[in-house]
Amino acid sequence: MKFIEGARVVTESELQANNITRHHVTKYYRNQITNSGYYEQLKNIVEPSVQEFESPGSLDTSGEHDNTVVLGLQHKYPQTGLLLVTDRCASYCRYCFRKRLVGKESNEIAPDFARVAQYIRDHPEMTNVLLSGGDPFVLSTAKLNEILDHLLPIRHLESIRFGTKMVAYEPKRFDDSALPALFQRIQKTGKTAVIVTHFDHIGEISDYAVRQIQTLRARGVQFLNQSVLLAKVNDDPEALAATFAKCHQIGVRPYYLFQGRPVRGASHFQVSLRRGLEITRGINQRLSGIQKTFKYIMSHYTGKIEILDLGDDGRVYMRYHQNKMPEKIGRIFSRPHVEDACWLDDLPEG
Repeated sequence: MKFIEGARVVTESELQANNITRHHVTKYYRNQITNSGYYEQLKNIVEPSVQEFESPGSLDTSGEHDNTVVLGLQHKYPQTGLLLVTDRCASYCRYCFRKRLVGKESNEIAPDFARVAQYIRDHPEMTNVLLSGGDPFVLSTAKLNEILDHLLPIRHLESIRFGTKMVAYEPKRFDDSALPALFQRIQKTGKTAVIVTHFDHIGEISDYAVRQIQTLRARGVQFLNQSVLLAKVNDDPEALAATFAKCHQIGVRPYYLFQGRPVRGASHFQVSLRRGLEITRGINQRLSGIQKTFKYIMSHYTGKIEILDLGDDGRVYMRYHQNKMPEKIGRIFSRPHVEDACWLDDLPEG
């Protein structure tokens, strides 16, 4: 098997035992990163590394199993349902936090959307559903419409989100002549259609992707972007500031900058909390006020934690952006800093 560091003979059982995601990348994305001027950084997103064999961690860093209420549907926060609709992607990110299921024949994908819809109807506090996976746009538009058949009649749903990296990996997917009608269906029921793109670096934002975004925005689709802070890829304030400025320019609101997770086979992408805070300060120093719309977030088992600062008192200050217990949301808390800590669990309580 070809790795960034060179060829290596591996057995199928060795790959499975170490949860090594299969290597697959679209021709479009390969050409894009090769010609972007950032190939040395962006190759790490899709090309296997031998470091994956030595990266410890968990295969479920945010408690997805514990928050699954109907097969394929997670309900961790009151207002949001997360619906796993596929275990496939157009290309496979080496840092994926769902290595346990993505690119495999998974038993975690929703098999019965009628049951999912019944759960949502029974929970009026749920106002939005995020279609995820895998990447929902690897599914046909007809299949996406089948899923919407179950979701759109639910009156208390206010928005339908699609989490996707397809805009970077294969933007021609959005040339599909049936897609405008799908988004129009969502809007006709009084709901907002939102696409959450996944641009980790300005080198991924092609002219073709920009045209597709502009076309869909003109049809009323809203766009957000989430990025992951990745060692050797974008752990540089100038690169991320340029990425967020470009997103803002094309009408995609920078939403989350995620702290890399301690995922088995991917924890080598983690950046220390100290360095992450230095980077976020550097980003904010380079952006105008209206461009500073992102939050630096740790998607932890206990909730989404906004990482705020490392104080002069040697403590990391944080607050819950989302939590299963509403009374914790917005409350600032701190823990003693430990050098090279990358995750909440690396910081001692007290």
